[in-house]
Amino acid sequence: MDIVSGAGTGLGLGMGLEWEFDMEHLGWMVDFLKGMVKPVAALAVVLMAVALSYTQRLRLEREMLYAIFRAFLQLSIIGFVLQFIFNRQNSGWIVLAYLFMVSVAGYTAGQRAKHVPRGKYIAGASILAGTAVTMFLLVVLNVFPFTPRYIIPVSGMMVGNAMTVTGVTMKRLRDDIRTQMNLVETALALGATPRQATHQQVKRSLVIALSPVIDNAKTVGLISLPGAMTGLIMGGASPIEAIQLQIVVMNMLIGASTVSSIMSTYLCWPGFFTKAYQLEAKVFSSE
Repeated sequence: MDIVSGAGTGLGLGMGLEWEFDMEHLGWMVDFLKGMVKPVAALAVVLMAVALSYTQRLRLEREMLYAIFRAFLQLSIIGFVLQFIFNRQNSGWIVLAYLFMVSVAGYTAGQRAKHVPRGKYIAGASILAGTAVTMFLLVVLNVFPFTPRYIIPVSGMMVGNAMTVTGVTMKRLRDDIRTQMNLVETALALGATPRQATHQQVKRSLVIALSPVIDNAKTVGLISLPGAMTGLIMGGASPIEAIQLQIVVMNMLIGASTVSSIMSTYLCWPGFFTKAYQLEAKVFSSE
């Protein structure tokens, strides 16, 4: 009886330890599911938008639901990936995550400027240059420590903003040159360099692309509270600390966007002109 009782006790203890081990490993899943209660509740406003789309016959219901599902899936995956990177505290993971964001941003911006030769590579290189220079200065000046918890979110904001500005700059520059080909060709015939012949088009494309970033800086805090500032306040930080960080964010967005957009104009020229300094006809033949 003692042997049987001891064996039963040992078996029960083993099962109890195994259960505790499983619960420890599944704890993150339980916490994740608990945290998703509020996001799921917020789907009510999406369902309202779907209902309005249906009643107004906009036929956007499927697209709305697909967009929300995709956002949920992408954010969930990136959340687990960031948690993994944060726990490792390895500089290699920071660089890898940064290069991945730049690659996706370059592809997206290149898609916008699809008529620009090698547009995806130009956009990627421009975004890389603008964000890398800006991030280097911020780290050297000790504005942010070089840790995953700071660098990855900050670089994500810069890359996203630079992506939009670079895509608009490249597309606008190509379209403006196309609509004013006669003026550009006349300037080239008179001995102007490609830079001189397209100076006005370059200037216009940069002004149009950078204006939203500058206007956002002018009105920040007056019309709406930016995402970084709002997140800090909701997370328990004081409004003063949130404002200080938001000022840094606005500064870095203007810096990265300006460098990236200007760089893209320089990299576009080889594809716009021949070696004889003539406009490349095939680049400007399509709408």
